[in-house]
Amino acid sequence: MAITRRHLLQGGAMAAMAPALGVAAGLPAIETAQAQSATGEPGWRHALSLFGDVKYPPDFKHFDYVNPDAPKGGVARQILIGTFDNFNVTVSGVKGSIASAVQLIYESLMTPSLDEVSTEYGALAEAVSHPADFSSVTYRLRPQAKWHDGTPVTPDDVIFSLDAFKKHHPQYSAYYRHVVKAEKIGDRAIKFTFDGPGNRELPQIVGQLTVLPKHWWEGADGEGRKRDISATTLEKPLGSGPYRIKDFVAGRSVALERVKDYWGRDLSTDIGRNNFDELRYEYFRDSIVALEAFKADQVDWRTENSAKNWATAYDFVAVTEKRVLLEEFPNRSSGIMQAFALNIRRDKFRDPRVRRALNFAFDFEEMNKQIFFDQYKRISSYFDGTELASSGLPEGKELEILEKVRAEVPGEVFTKAYTNPVGGNPEAVRENLREGLRLLKEAGYEVRDRKLVDSKTGSQFTLELLNAEPSFERVMLFFKPSLERLGIAVSVRTIDPTQYENRLRSWDFDIVVSSWGESLSPGNEQREFWGSPAADMAGSRNIIGIKNPAIDKLIERVIFAVDRDDLVAATRALDRVLLWNHYVVPQWNYPKVRTARWDRFGRPAEMPKYGLSGFPAIWWHDPDKAAKIGKRS
Repeated sequence: MAITRRHLLQGGAMAAMAPALGVAAGLPAIETAQAQSATGEPGWRHALSLFGDVKYPPDFKHFDYVNPDAPKGGVARQILIGTFDNFNVTVSGVKGSIASAVQLIYESLMTPSLDEVSTEYGALAEAVSHPADFSSVTYRLRPQAKWHDGTPVTPDDVIFSLDAFKKHHPQYSAYYRHVVKAEKIGDRAIKFTFDGPGNRELPQIVGQLTVLPKHWWEGADGEGRKRDISATTLEKPLGSGPYRIKDFVAGRSVALERVKDYWGRDLSTDIGRNNFDELRYEYFRDSIVALEAFKADQVDWRTENSAKNWATAYDFVAVTEKRVLLEEFPNRSSGIMQAFALNIRRDKFRDPRVRRALNFAFDFEEMNKQIFFDQYKRISSYFDGTELASSGLPEGKELEILEKVRAEVPGEVFTKAYTNPVGGNPEAVRENLREGLRLLKEAGYEVRDRKLVDSKTGSQFTLELLNAEPSFERVMLFFKPSLERLGIAVSVRTIDPTQYENRLRSWDFDIVVSSWGESLSPGNEQREFWGSPAADMAGSRNIIGIKNPAIDKLIERVIFAVDRDDLVAATRALDRVLLWNHYVVPQWNYPKVRTARWDRFGRPAEMPKYGLSGFPAIWWHDPDKAAKIGKRS
């Protein structure tokens, strides 16, 4: 299943991180996912899991990983990189730049547990039911669920929200495309019918739906103008969640305030959570400026993505005095592919030999030494860091799955274990460049006057490394000379986030840096990442432009896996075929989340296994600690 922006903002990752799939090996495929009544009909449940029985019973008091006595109050100031000009989540990623924090004013039908894999409990919904064949799902809303204006949340709101996302948001249109019907079947119940049976994660995908207020969106704003859900807006939207927008400065900051009479404050899923009275998000266009703002105590919490900064930038007085604490949290909830992504819609990248040649030009080992302080390891899987990553040669069930697409995939899938070229010393680098040049010559290029040119047209091979983050420019500049040694004319261009987003939407790029977070139970989101229909869908995550029948078949095999073993085998098969098509130049991974914080906060003694840092969702303001380190700037 897909990792949602709301869960990332709250410091956790959905246990599985994107849409999830499968049940625990050896457990019955039906009964573990759905309680049955005495007549054999599916009964109402308080939770759903893709892997088996849920941890918490219907009458549980709170999650084990929260402090039920956590005090309410205080402010948590955080950093977001970029800018924003929109609060309408329906068109996020399509029009304008969304203020990510707005996700926290809404509720979904279900909410994830951070100490279980792919398990969700009722939020707006008090109960859920689906038949044994997963052909539909029915959610029953809580009677106390209300919008911030006191209006009840209704089935009409849920149906309106689904229709809005399917109509106006390409990614969600693909994500929910198998929901062919949504209907009100009672005062508080909504039934979703799917286009076929067997897709066992669809009930939970529907449960992730962000529910919007129909009456508000169909009404008029303060100046009497009818609202338009297909357009961007900076009007503060109405929500139903634990926070509402307090104030904002367009493009610069958003402050959320805790809703004191929030309808769900006594739910077992909310006890010990959402403890801050205010969440403030400060936007920075440059991560270097953001770091300096943190040092000056203008923000409280920083997640550090730069190995160089982690090694060298936190030697200021507040760290020495322990007023600023540095801490790493393990990432057990997700894998990742981060890479130089090639736009294979462009003719020059159509040949996989060209794509592979670019990997031979990337000296990761030397880059890791020179600018990353040897903190990273090279990524060698699209599911790096999880049991889903392929390795060695295919065997067993994975091999059986691959045999069905043998004629449509590279032969190396069956005969070679995928590895990245290894550099790190002059001899290895020279050998890698020779191999890269050999591949380019096979693909129809030759070197004339130190320029790599098309053997037929004589035109030089050119490429642009496009970037929106100034601090990442040094990575591209490191890659540039190696590419130039092959005779390629290389330009590095850094543009502002809005321009960058627009160019990605229109596929106007050669190479960008991209990452795909992967859950422990991948599923329907794989169509969005690598599926052929998504390649032509503006705003989709298939930025590479993959249109590969074998990959489409393997994605379906993942989605319709019948148990956990089947899911692991199908995912490894998909991973292997993606790797051997050389769609990306893999970069690096770090298995922990690096954080720095001003020591003003408390947290539970036991942190959730799959929750990363859990900040700010399960943390709280500690007045005694705050007093010791002094007032904020």
